[in-house]
Amino acid sequence: MENTKDNTEYKYSIGTKNEKSLHADLKNWYKMPGDKIESQVDGYIIDIVRQDLLIEIQTQNFSAISKKLNKLVKSHNVRLIHPIAYEKWITVLNPDGEIIRRRKSPKKGSPSNIFNELIRIPNLINEDNFSMEILMVTIDEIRCNDGNGAWRRKGISLIDKKLIEVIDSTHLSSKEDFLKFLPDDLPSPFTNKDIAKSKNTTTKKAQKMSYCLKKMGAIEEVGKRGNELLFNII
Repeated sequence: MENTKDNTEYKYSIGTKNEKSLHADLKNWYKMPGDKIESQVDGYIIDIVRQDLLIEIQTQNFSAISKKLNKLVKSHNVRLIHPIAYEKWITVLNPDGEIIRRRKSPKKGSPSNIFNELIRIPNLINEDNFSMEILMVTIDEIRCNDGNGAWRRKGISLIDKKLIEVIDSTHLSSKEDFLKFLPDDLPSPFTNKDIAKSKNTTTKKAQKMSYCLKKMGAIEEVGKRGNELLFNII
């Protein structure tokens, strides 16, 4: 898919702010011949049913899907698909749906961003019927200069996200798979500050990672150094 489009292609219908396009785009990209789309299983609508595999696409907020996944995984093979924006374009429209400006965001996501959402469902990784797939994607974030958005965006509303390209995918099905997100040069034992320093990230993000890994049983808390928790890989 191309990263640039002319203004006529980006004439956009301004409606409800629901960000549903990315979900629909990913479903169309991921589906295969023979898949059943939006099928009902055990009282839930499933994005994609592929033989005995239930595939759910969640672009954000794992809390909203936690109850559904925990129930389904007891009797079905379930795969959760989550996109992370490695690259993002920002397209700003006027209220008539015409482009005002378009630029590429300097921020780039990484697969380890999965822990921002995984803190809601780390227990699921130990379910035999559960797996995840991270899709690294390029997206177009559609905004509208309508004066109704958050103050930090100067009143510009976020109205949709659209898929441009899927760059790579990572399949995760066990707690051991998540250990690869830890730096190779960690001391033993290690702290959240050690993770943050080695990965060049914030301590807050490192804390989310260690929390999830501990809940999975991939690492264990072995003590404290001052106010810092100490961990070892199990």
